[in-house]
Amino acid sequence: MGGAIRPYDLPGRRCPLPLRQTGLLTQLEAVLTAELDLDRTGRLLDVGCGPGILTVRLAHLFEEAIGLDPDSATLAEGRRVAAEQGITNIHWVHAQAEDLPGVAPGPCRAVTFGQSFWWTNELRVAEIVYDTLEPGGALALIVHTVDGRTKPLSPGPPPIPHAEITALVETYLGPTKRAGRGAAPVRSVQDVLARTRFGAPRSVFAPGIPDLVRDSESVLSGYFSMSWSAPHLFGDRVEDFADEVRALLRLRSREGIFWDWPGDTEVILARKPG
Repeated sequence: MGGAIRPYDLPGRRCPLPLRQTGLLTQLEAVLTAELDLDRTGRLLDVGCGPGILTVRLAHLFEEAIGLDPDSATLAEGRRVAAEQGITNIHWVHAQAEDLPGVAPGPCRAVTFGQSFWWTNELRVAEIVYDTLEPGGALALIVHTVDGRTKPLSPGPPPIPHAEITALVETYLGPTKRAGRGAAPVRSVQDVLARTRFGAPRSVFAPGIPDLVRDSESVLSGYFSMSWSAPHLFGDRVEDFADEVRALLRLRSREGIFWDWPGDTEVILARKPG
């Protein structure tokens, strides 16, 4: 059997990848500052913050930041990273998005989501966020987008065999992507937000990191960090899945190094009128 599942791969935890390994563009702060007129005042609410990758990165753009997540283990990781970096303006809240605004009252200058938006009651949560925002504030979904974007040249290593790994996930879990005990939705955020008081959002694109590389264990951890392929979904077959992924990756790269272009960074913005 291959290497054991590491502590951050256990059920209920997400991989706290180093900031560069998230694939988020290095100019993210500048993009948000320009688009949202940030001036280091106001409050940031990062919903579904996980280990605080966005919360920690963006906290200095605001007077106060709140990282909210239903997973206490990932919040502990966020607290640890923030303490290591000497960041003192973040409050960590153990709760679900649907618990807003009671657990984290507004007003907020900005409310951010990553993929976590899809694991909420989207319409209800978007309307709660609207009420939580100060006039002129914004909801910002920060995601990776591949479709329709120009793919850069590989820096050398072979690409991650995502199609093959996804097919392997499906042999274990079936073809419907899952989130916890439910199924992942098939909707566009534009359609969802257009049905709320926000109205249709707009998108701002910036180039993703073109030369990001990962080793095999980082690739595996990345899949375990996804809600639809989290370790607990595999039950007692999680080690079997991990071993099959490792074997596949050895076939695709003798050095165990892969190029990962996560796509360009898309910031989907929905503003509350000022």
